[in-house]
Amino acid sequence: MYIPIARSMLFVFALSANVAVAQDNASQSDQAAVTAPRQVVLIIGDGMDEQQITIARNYLKGASGQLQLDKLMLRSSMQILTTEDQLTGKPVYVADSANTATSMATGVITSRGRISTSAGSDEDLTTIAELAAADGLRTGIVTTASLTDATPAAFAAHISLRLCENPEAMVDISFRGITLGDCSDDLKANGGKGSIAEQLANSSLDVMLGGGAKHFSPNAEGTTESVTSLARQNGFQVVTTAAELATTEPDKRLLGLFAPSTLPVRLQGENSREAEEPKRSWLNHIHPFLGSVTQPEPMICEPNPAFAAVPNLQQMTEAALSHLSYNNSAGFFLMIESASIDKQSHERKPCGSIGEVQQLEEALASVLAFAETHAQTLILVTADHAQAAQLIPYVSLFNGFPIPTFTPGKLAHIITPEGGHMAINYATSNFMMEEHTGATVPLFSNSEGLGRVPSFIQQPQLFDIIRDYLEL
Repeated sequence: MYIPIARSMLFVFALSANVAVAQDNASQSDQAAVTAPRQVVLIIGDGMDEQQITIARNYLKGASGQLQLDKLMLRSSMQILTTEDQLTGKPVYVADSANTATSMATGVITSRGRISTSAGSDEDLTTIAELAAADGLRTGIVTTASLTDATPAAFAAHISLRLCENPEAMVDISFRGITLGDCSDDLKANGGKGSIAEQLANSSLDVMLGGGAKHFSPNAEGTTESVTSLARQNGFQVVTTAAELATTEPDKRLLGLFAPSTLPVRLQGENSREAEEPKRSWLNHIHPFLGSVTQPEPMICEPNPAFAAVPNLQQMTEAALSHLSYNNSAGFFLMIESASIDKQSHERKPCGSIGEVQQLEEALASVLAFAETHAQTLILVTADHAQAAQLIPYVSLFNGFPIPTFTPGKLAHIITPEGGHMAINYATSNFMMEEHTGATVPLFSNSEGLGRVPSFIQQPQLFDIIRDYLEL
C-alpha cells in the first residue's frame, strides 16, 4: 500500500505545482495586459454610407463577395447629428464633414462648417488627439485629402470656418465674386490661433500624411517664414514623395505633403467619363409620355495615370503605424481618412468613389495585420456622413409600360468585372456638385469593440468610446 500512496501524493503535489504555475502565468498575462500600450485606429471613409459600400462591393468583389469591412467582428450603425449655428438647439438633418468630424473628435454637436468649435459661442473644443497627446500618447492623421481639409483638421485645429486653410485665406473668402465667409477673429493678430495649416504646424501631432502642400507654402502670419518652415522648426521632418516617405527617421515627427491639394484617385471612368443626363427626344420634351429617352452608354472603370505619382493610402498608413509604434510604451491614436469617396461622389464620378473604398480596404488590411501583433488595438471604421449615389435598376421595373421611363438625375452605367451592369444615379442637386444626404452610417469594429461599441450610437458617442478605451 505504500507505493500507491506515495505515487498519489506525488501526483497531487505535481498537480498543485502546475496549478500554481498556471495561476502565476495567468497573473503575469493579466498584468502585461494592464501595462501594455493601448492604440485606437479610427478609419473614416468620407461619405461612405451603405450605398457607397454596396456599389464598391459589387464592383470589387462581385455581388456574392465580401469586403474586408464585411469580415470585421462587429457592425453597428451611427446617427449623424447637426445643429444650427445659433443657440436655438434646432436640428439640421443633413451634415457636412466639418461638423461631423468635430462630433467624432470632440464629442460635441456643432454646426456645419465649424472645425472643433462650438455652435453660436465659437468656443474651442478639446479633441481626442489633444487629450491623448496631453496624456503622453502619440497621435497622427493620415488622409487622401489635404491635411487642412475638414475631416483631418477637426482632430487638431480650431476655427470657425473650414475654408480658412492657410494664412492667405483668412479674410473675405470668396469664389467668383461670391462671399463664402471670413475668419478675421481667428487671426493671430486678433488673438486667434491662425489658419488651419498654421495650427497643424504648431500642433502636438506626431504624424501628418496627405495632400495640401499649397496651404503650407504661404508665409505664416506676421513672419517671413512659410508654414512648412514653421513645421520644420517644430521638429517635423518634411517629405514630399513616396521614396522620401520610405526612408524617414522613425524617431522624428513626420509631415508628408504629397500633392498641392487632394491626392489623385485610383480609378476613373472610361475616358474620364462621369454620370450623364439621359437624352430626351424633342417629342419627349413636349410631353413626358411621348417620344423616346436614350440612357447613357455603359462604361468601365480604368486606372487613373496620376495615381502612381503619390504614395497610396496603404503606404501612408503603414508609415504612420511604424512611426507611432516605434519605441512606444504609451500607445497612440491614429485617424485615417479615405477622403475621395465623398469628393468623387460630389463630382458624380462613381469609379473614383469605388477606387477610394478599395484604398480604405487596403489600409484596413494593414491595420488588422498590425493589431495581430499589437494587443489592445481598437479598430473603428465608419463614415462621417452619407452621400449622393443611389444604386438603381439597370432596366427599370416600369420599362414595360408604353411610356419613356428614366431617372430625373444624372446616371452612370458601370460594367462590373463579373459582367453585370450597375446603374448609379445622382439626383440631389442641379448645381455643379451633388450634396450630402442625411442617413445613418455604418460603424465597424474588430473584436476589441465587443462590449464597448453598442449596436446603435449617436455620432458624438464615438468620442466617448475612444476616450474610455484609451483611459484618458
